[in-house]
Amino acid sequence: MTYDDKNIFAKILRGEIPCKKIYEDEYVLSFYDINPQKKIHALVIPKGKFIDLDDFASKASEKEISGLIKGINTVAKKLKISSDTGKGYRALANINENGGQEVPHLHFHLFGGEKVGKMVE
Repeated sequence: MTYDDKNIFAKILRGEIPCKKIYEDEYVLSFYDINPQKKIHALVIPKGKFIDLDDFASKASEKEISGLIKGINTVAKKLKISSDTGKGYRALANINENGGQEVPHLHFHLFGGEKVGKMVE
């Protein structure tokens, strides 16, 4: 699979589609999900053109990898759901078809603000 520049997250990164931004730095953009599944439902996406976590692991630089992990933590703290500011959260990345990935751009869902429930139903 090749990266599709027409995916919704690519359009958000280019400013073609608005988002309710939570955080942004040189490596990531975070915003609220338009169809929240929990009290708090945010997305964290890398700014690079990565299809999924496998693609990211094989192509991202060390700075991009570190930037994504730190970005997830920064967003969790801003949302007051991290283990040091809240009661915790779930970070979820769906990978490819069997993993339930709908948008072909790596993204992490952060769920929190309430008990998240079973990991797989």
